[in-house]
Amino acid sequence: MLPTNIPASLSNQTVRQIARLSIGGKRARVVLSNEYGATPLVIGVAHIARAAGGSRIAAGSDHALTFGGSGAVTIAPGASAISDPVNLELAPLTQVAVSIYLPQATPLSTFHWDGKQTAYIGQGDLAAAPLIETDNTVEARLFLSAILVDTPSAAPVVTAFGDSITDGAGSTSNSNQRWPDLLAQRLVGQQVAVINAGISGARMLDDKMGVNAMARFDRDVLSQPNLDSVILLMGINDIAWPGSSLASQDPAMSVDPLIAAYRQLIARAHLRHVRIVGATLTPFKGALQDGDIKNYYSEAKEQTRQRLNQWIRSSGEFDAVIDFDAVLRDPQQPRRFLPAFDSGDHLHPGDRGYKAMADAIDLHQLLGKP
Repeated sequence: MLPTNIPASLSNQTVRQIARLSIGGKRARVVLSNEYGATPLVIGVAHIARAAGGSRIAAGSDHALTFGGSGAVTIAPGASAISDPVNLELAPLTQVAVSIYLPQATPLSTFHWDGKQTAYIGQGDLAAAPLIETDNTVEARLFLSAILVDTPSAAPVVTAFGDSITDGAGSTSNSNQRWPDLLAQRLVGQQVAVINAGISGARMLDDKMGVNAMARFDRDVLSQPNLDSVILLMGINDIAWPGSSLASQDPAMSVDPLIAAYRQLIARAHLRHVRIVGATLTPFKGALQDGDIKNYYSEAKEQTRQRLNQWIRSSGEFDAVIDFDAVLRDPQQPRRFLPAFDSGDHLHPGDRGYKAMADAIDLHQLLGKP
């Protein structure tokens, strides 16, 4: 497996994490999660503020969070906690800092490992500190599950559901260049929120780097307030992992189980009156060939990708289709990325590729508007 670069535990330390909102509002809540913890998670203090660059927070914006009126909260294994709302004026696309103090030895069992955003870890209770001066940083989300903003009216929500390409692998850290970030910028004027539910290494049918899509669809997608549409971009790891260094003994994946899984997610979305938009899988010839993961690509796997993409395009079972494959591929070598869009590993787009993906999304089709 790939290294997460996350310490095993923290004790008497504060973690300050930065995240960008999509739409703004005048009140906010924070959701903290102990989803994968085996013991209760003790939060001594938690704060929210507007971020001001690096680990700094904007003067006058810091607010202590409470949970049922208490400044501390203990979260049971497998559970989450939603803070009480705080009055905090937040413009659209604002960078927010969430600081949590862990007073006792705390295993870091619940995290989002490829956060693409620096989190700052300082000694002691620094939740209210204007600046956390530290060299101890990670690029991960630790226990932070969501930031919820109250809006004047129920703003529709779009959720991007995918793997590392949705998670933003290959994009520039601390710059919000993932394709869902850039889609959020396009939709902010329409008061439509965008949630990124991508997990690097995610698969449709099997666990390992996070639970499989079938198991987490309700939690990560359908449970989101005011959900209007979901964009599904997942399946390349199901195809490419078998026979690679990541799953050398797994049998090859055929197209039929993936189509069956897509149909299940389509049915579950439609039961909730949610639009589901299918996205074609992007090119991957030469993927990861210069790294430690071997045999990720093969011609047989490429044929499976092509057959699955053809079904996505032609089946008519999704409410709409986004052809990310056509956007990113090299016209001269369509099994590969266009070099200008390649991050360099031949699997993930770079910043220009992610922008091309976001720009290619038809907003009317996404939201089901004429």
